[in-house]
Amino acid sequence: MKRINYKILWVNLTDKKLHEEVITDNILRQYLGGYGLGARILFNHIKPQCDPLGPWNILGFVPGVLTGTPAVGGYRYTVVGKSPLTGGWGDANSGGDFGPKLRKTGYDAIFVEGVAEEPVYILIEDQKVQILSAKELWGKTTYETEDLLRKQYGEEIGIACIGPAGEKQSRIAAIINNEGRAAARSGLGAVMGSKRLKAVVVKGTKEVFVHDRQKAREVEKRCAKGLTGHVVMLREFGTPAIFVRCVQVGDAPIKNWAGVPEDFPHPEKIGAEAVKARQKKRFSCYRCPIGCGGRMKAPIGPYSYSSKVHKPEYETLAMFGSNCLNADLESIIMINDICNSYGLDTISTGACVAMAIECFENGILNEKDTEGLELKWGNSQAIVEFVWKIAKREGIGDLFADGVRIAAEKLGQGAEKFAMHVGGQEIPAHDPKYGFNWALAYRMDATPARHTQGPGMPVAGIPMPELNRTSQTGMQPAYKLGMCLTHVINSLGMCLFVFWAYPHGDFLLDTINAITGWDVSYEELFVTGERIANIRHIFNLREGLSPFSFKFPDRIAGRPPKDRGPLKGVTINEMIMDKEFFEVMEWDFETAKPSRKKLLELGLEDIANFIL
Repeated sequence: MKRINYKILWVNLTDKKLHEEVITDNILRQYLGGYGLGARILFNHIKPQCDPLGPWNILGFVPGVLTGTPAVGGYRYTVVGKSPLTGGWGDANSGGDFGPKLRKTGYDAIFVEGVAEEPVYILIEDQKVQILSAKELWGKTTYETEDLLRKQYGEEIGIACIGPAGEKQSRIAAIINNEGRAAARSGLGAVMGSKRLKAVVVKGTKEVFVHDRQKAREVEKRCAKGLTGHVVMLREFGTPAIFVRCVQVGDAPIKNWAGVPEDFPHPEKIGAEAVKARQKKRFSCYRCPIGCGGRMKAPIGPYSYSSKVHKPEYETLAMFGSNCLNADLESIIMINDICNSYGLDTISTGACVAMAIECFENGILNEKDTEGLELKWGNSQAIVEFVWKIAKREGIGDLFADGVRIAAEKLGQGAEKFAMHVGGQEIPAHDPKYGFNWALAYRMDATPARHTQGPGMPVAGIPMPELNRTSQTGMQPAYKLGMCLTHVINSLGMCLFVFWAYPHGDFLLDTINAITGWDVSYEELFVTGERIANIRHIFNLREGLSPFSFKFPDRIAGRPPKDRGPLKGVTINEMIMDKEFFEVMEWDFETAKPSRKKLLELGLEDIANFIL
């Protein structure tokens, strides 16, 4: 029987040494790739309590076992490392084509150690590995970097790179591929910059392992043909499709999370139809049957953005739109261009802008501090200029380039009231008072304030109880299963949006088994997801963090509750939610440690011996 030969490349930038490691089929089945395998490896290799921006941190680029295969939606990879934003476990997920092209080199993942003496990039051509000088690339935008590398090595290469924000170790820096697909969260672009690693370039001709290619193709064909649910909406509009409704129901942030829908009365000005009217063509990730991305038309009005600019996603529209009371779509496209080309997380950057506006409004910042910028709600030109300053770490932008928590600590004067973060990570554009599943995900997951964690949309045929997102009690057992399934999908290297459109859950099992040669069931996958949840959680415990470290700002929790709008009177009761979640996870409510019994059930005896 053919077995997966999952090969890891280790690169030490300090001494320029390379070595390979082969992950056994048994270990891969337990962790699947992505951040599942990444967490297991980094727990073993990262020095506890190390500086996230120091030489002992390790940065991994980890596709899943389905990445680059015939799996419908199998094209994503995850960047992993210790987060400079939270001080704990960090991961960031991206699409495009970098993950599949990495696997075509014959390597299935890359882990980078140490720090280079001068800027470098890693070039992998069919398992031929070189560490090359990036002096001529340092200081370039991600667009310029991709152009120069493609000119040298050809259009078919895959590139993951940082822009000037990552080089300057902005803690909200992203890693960019395909000029606008971003591994954005956790501040891992800063980790890449701290290693003086400008880019990873991959070029390969090898076939990615598939156990039974004919069967995998048959499953792919039937699954792709039957995609259902939100497929039509995503194909036409992409993620902006949900923006207007999210504003109207109180899910999207308005006025730095303090506002209500009537404060932003015309969301349609930056909604799906408006964005579609400015879209030039669709953009698809590697072999994606949906193609929810897009490239934009030439600019109109005062802004001059690149022809490379991608369509702003829902999160970008919400964070720079309703969150800043900014209804100028052209300014948001310009901001998206800045963030993609300089390499910034749009969620975190938008949170920084809204915080700065509120600080300006309350006298904590003045025009002298902002160098003449009138940071007022809806002042689109000032917002654009402020984003430029963050991207370049210039003036007032330097203060906010490390995120809202550090900015609040430096500003003082009560600025922390306006810093909307959990554990250092800026809160994404879904209100946890609207969907209590996010109230759990934002604090209980090892990567706080992450909207792509917790249960997703239901898929027919998967044996899971219905999740009541409107109740703070009683949802935890269903939440746990949904959370575990999300860990599985992310670790496999699949797109959540595509998976949620699967016509039936059997297609996932058939896909995994045809590609790997395994015989997994949902019962096994739920256990795998729980194992992944626990290893990420224990990484944080070792670093001195737990879910109790991740606290909601009073405004986010509804303390006091809003007196108007769709979420009038709603307050999150963390104590009730936490207790029920800890019970279903079998975590001690005082120490947050998993029980020894649970760890042994999950095959984590070495972890149990370490922490208990």
